[in-house]
Amino acid sequence: MSPETMTLFSPRLAARLDALVQKYPVKRSALIPMLLYAQDEVGYLSDAVISEVAERIGITELDVRNVATYYSMLRFKPAGKFNIQVCTNISCMLRGGYEVYERFQEELGIGHKGVTADGVFSLEEVECIGACCWAPAIQVNYDFHDELKPELVRGILDGYRFQAEGKAPHA
Repeated sequence: MSPETMTLFSPRLAARLDALVQKYPVKRSALIPMLLYAQDEVGYLSDAVISEVAERIGITELDVRNVATYYSMLRFKPAGKFNIQVCTNISCMLRGGYEVYERFQEELGIGHKGVTADGVFSLEEVECIGACCWAPAIQVNYDFHDELKPELVRGILDGYRFQAEGKAPHA
């Protein structure tokens, strides 16, 4: 994209994406990091995001979609401000991951890939977050919580609710 071209990204992200494209000998190699950074800023991969990323790399929108649909961490619809990923892979499952996941469903009143009515939380069951030694574990955006028990779920949610309301930082 030329500097005069309009972008839907912030100036900081646009500069970061431009730098990524220059970093790789093959522009297409920047696709996954570009999609992740765009998703972090916009919240999901909208049609406009896909279009702009395709233009920045010089590939078709279909190529972008074909790659993006392969990765479960990329979303095509908005998630909550705090996206809760509950691991139910073998280590977490054996140590109560399903019970933790069920408690989140009960507390939030949503299921897999659901978003609360106020848009604060979304919930998903995931295969693995790489915290097997501290199972069961969850990831909320980029924060990890480990060695969980169902009775800890409400406190975790309260901490993020306070943060969303600007009352207190999450510890």
